[in-house]
Amino acid sequence: MGFFSNILEKLGIKKDKGDKPATTSAATAEQKSEIPAAKTPIASGASSPIKPDQREGAMSLKDREAAPAVKAVSEVDVVAKLEKLAAGSGLDWKASIVDMLKVLGIDSSKDARIELAKELGCPADLIGGDYSKMNVWLHKEVLKKIAENGGNIPANLLD
Repeated sequence: MGFFSNILEKLGIKKDKGDKPATTSAATAEQKSEIPAAKTPIASGASSPIKPDQREGAMSLKDREAAPAVKAVSEVDVVAKLEKLAAGSGLDWKASIVDMLKVLGIDSSKDARIELAKELGCPADLIGGDYSKMNVWLHKEVLKKIAENGGNIPANLLD
């Protein structure tokens, strides 16, 4: 498990590597498929003695409409969670990656932040020397990645 995965876990956002987007499932794919043809051949021009919704394995329109819809991935209210965790601490997680990591109870040392920056693809020229540029980049990138993984982050924090 990577450093960023630890952040997601602390926020209650679990993203398994095997997870697929919740846009389709086997059930919905089956529901969208065409009704299978009758098993007995029908002479051309003759009407089928079997109604489409009576065919073996077919779902009626009523059954399809009653089937549960695919649920979207629910968003986690990251702001509420972090505000609750930061209450009374004096830490400003909205502006500081160090404070955000501290609020989450995660190692916020320089080495830990460098590891996280590398994991998230921080440009090499921002790592080293004055770490303030890396920290600014890292804070914005972490918030962006949290949003991409189902966290509800306000637009003003993503700018």
